[in-house]
Amino acid sequence: MKLTAYIVVMAIVTYVIRALPITIFHKEIKSKWLKAFLYYIPYAVLGAMTFPVIFFSTGSVVSASLGLAAAFIAAFFDAGLTVTAVAAVFISFIFGIFI
Repeated sequence: MKLTAYIVVMAIVTYVIRALPITIFHKEIKSKWLKAFLYYIPYAVLGAMTFPVIFFSTGSVVSASLGLAAAFIAAFFDAGLTVTAVAAVFISFIFGIFI
């Protein structure tokens, strides 16, 4: 019974969070600042959720950090998304074997 109550509360909260903006905001948002803020929110949330996990994705923080550095370097030199991801995985894997 307790588990069912938890699931029902989570479902209600999730629904309210998603349905409330649709019901409140009927007009187009005209504020440039608010538009810019809402535009960058998904990137900020994605970064906040992803970045800490990067360091604990392997058995060693050192190999994960080296993979992150490889991804930064590849991205800095405008490598594609696939090349950047493969470089990060390859460096993390190789250094994970030797560290």
